Amino acid sequence: MKGYFLFFFLSCFQLLIALPKEALDKIGEKIWYNECAHSIEGLTHWKEGENFASLGIGHFIWYPCDHPKIFQETFPNLICFLKDHHVLLPYWLEQTLTCPWNCREEFYADFHSSTMQDLRDLLFETRHLQTLFILERLESSLTTILDILPSHSQEHICSLFLRLKEDQQGLYALVDYVNFKGLGTHPSETYQGKGWGLLQVLQNMSAEPKNLIFEFVETAKQILIQRVLNAPAERQEEKWLKGWLNRLDTYLESF
Repeated sequence: MKGYFLFFFLSCFQLLIALPKEALDKIGEKIWYNECAHSIEGLTHWKEGENFASLGIGHFIWYPCDHPKIFQETFPNLICFLKDHHVLLPYWLEQTLTCPWNCREEFYADFHSSTMQDLRDLLFETRHLQTLFILERLESSLTTILDILPSHSQEHICSLFLRLKEDQQGLYALVDYVNFKGLGTHPSETYQGKGWGLLQVLQNMSAEPKNLIFEFVETAKQILIQRVLNAPAERQEEKWLKGWLNRLDTYLESF
């Protein structure tokens, strides 16, 4: 069984790195549209009710110092990825991996500063690398998921994952959902013991769905509806649900 999973991981990796640049860029454009509606200003965002900034085409999370990190922080990893690809960063960003704005009010008070403009310029110019960063996260997702599953559950997850990544439409669904709602393996990313990541979606799908993408979307919708119902009342997550469900519908569109 371990040999099968190793083969799967390697085949998944080979598929992603073999994708033509046009396909990668289209996936990145769709993610940027989902998160920011292709807005350059939307590359630097702080959602009302959150305690972190959301940056880049994937709205990567960046926490200020000493803020509780309920959701997985991804922006510092993106910065390291850009450095590894020899991207020249603004000086101030070279000096810290901690968000310099302590709250949403500070963030928007500084929204038109040269610091913020430098950040937006960087995030606009590195869109392709951000897409590669998102894909790299998907490449490692299988082993992360399998590590927390009993052996009798692993084949079901692998089979669905394999089938989804066989074409660009299914690959886009996987990539976007992982970027959008995570893997579902982080202990803090649950409400009332229920997660909402890729793992939970795949676990709740049938083993042989008649229409793979359709069932993925419908299952994900139920998972996110459950998330909203389980969320603390003060978060008022119902205000985001319509947008989340509309985003899932983009997985059904012809790629």
